[in-house]
Amino acid sequence: MQEFDVIVIGSGPGGYVSAIRSAQLGFKVAIVEKYSVMGGTCLNVGCIPSKALLDSSEHYHNAVHSFQEHGIEIAKPKVNLDQMIKRKAGVVANLNAGIAYLMKKNKITTFHGLGSFDSAKTVKVTKEDGSSEVISGKNIIIATGSKPTVLPFIPVDKERIITSTEALKMKEIPKHLIVIGAGVIGAELGSVYARLGSKVSFVEFADSMIPTMDKTMGKELQKSIAKLGADFYLSHKVTSAAVKGKEVTVKAQDASGKDVEIKGDYCLVCIGRRPYTDGLNLAAAGLTADERGRIAVDEHTLQTSVPGIYAIGDVVRGAMLAHKAEEEGTFVAEVIAGQKPHINYNLIPGVVYTWPEVASVGKTEQELKAAGIAYKEGSFPFKALGRAIASGDVDGLAKVLADANTDEILGVHIIGARAADMIAEAVVAMEYRASAEDVARMSHAHPTYTEAMKEACLAATAKRSIHS
Repeated sequence: MQEFDVIVIGSGPGGYVSAIRSAQLGFKVAIVEKYSVMGGTCLNVGCIPSKALLDSSEHYHNAVHSFQEHGIEIAKPKVNLDQMIKRKAGVVANLNAGIAYLMKKNKITTFHGLGSFDSAKTVKVTKEDGSSEVISGKNIIIATGSKPTVLPFIPVDKERIITSTEALKMKEIPKHLIVIGAGVIGAELGSVYARLGSKVSFVEFADSMIPTMDKTMGKELQKSIAKLGADFYLSHKVTSAAVKGKEVTVKAQDASGKDVEIKGDYCLVCIGRRPYTDGLNLAAAGLTADERGRIAVDEHTLQTSVPGIYAIGDVVRGAMLAHKAEEEGTFVAEVIAGQKPHINYNLIPGVVYTWPEVASVGKTEQELKAAGIAYKEGSFPFKALGRAIASGDVDGLAKVLADANTDEILGVHIIGARAADMIAEAVVAMEYRASAEDVARMSHAHPTYTEAMKEACLAATAKRSIHS
């Protein structure tokens, strides 16, 4: 039996990062991956392929709607969906190879097969051909990620009623795509096909898009996506979905209980994700999952109730985000090495990669109100931003929430071009507990999108915004 200091089950962002950091710290490391390629959901059927399609759809949309205004005249473009999917696959394959290279570079032993506990210190790896072997580890890190959540009364056939996985490899552009769920994944994939010419209808149980984010962000994103011709059925509870031939019928009830029926040729179910611990045989290690499938861990070490077994990423509490998993992967490796790392969960940013992008960190206005914290708010619209006007990306705004007494920045919420990159400034500022005044007095290059952050901080500081 091969013996290791650290065995990582799962090679997504949390898993492969924890393996690399463990190897850097001098441990003998093994990583177990169920599939033939590494990278987990994020790389193979999540973050990366969806961003590839988002970028392709944005290029097409600009060619149709914006090039002429910029003085670029071309023949009417058309969508080659096969090439878009092929390019996406190439991006994924390139990064798959990159992770495999990093495993070799860091002398990490890779096992391909289903990893399951044989005991609290051993992992059984069952390969595709049915053969298996058992390896032992002084420390074991569970990093098996998550899978799309499905509703029991919606028959996902992966042909007409699909999940995000199938939406990334469509054979045709839907005429009318019904999206159940207007959260992050629904908004992103719905916007891809809306830009490619599909009629898109969002059906959402909550009263706004991206309901976990600041209400202003959901309101502004809805305005922007509505320009693509999308319809919104907010505060609607889906009751059924059925396929007949090439038609999907979704039935729902609005807030008053009135029945609504929507017909399309495809239905995309995006109602969230669930922790994926199927096949892990947790009981053999003395572990159990809660009713939501999560594994309980100590908040200071991310160690489970069984000494030497840790869990990170989507299988534990908190946001299901690749970068959160990465931070936890590094954290656990350093805990095992006897170090004292830290993660500030309040400062893990969330991003929606639509166009305009949405990015957020810290507290929302609704959370501050619920907690009874006195705050002041400053906003700055992109339509008053020189760089945004020059590029034609004028949808959106930057919103800063600061403590009413100390001026410390408590939350930053941005919707607009390059918001995903801009939010890093807010994370740095808040990590060092900067005040709105601190950021307002920093020189920001002109013209840039980040000037919106400076102006929003000025607006939060005695309403001193210069350009609005």
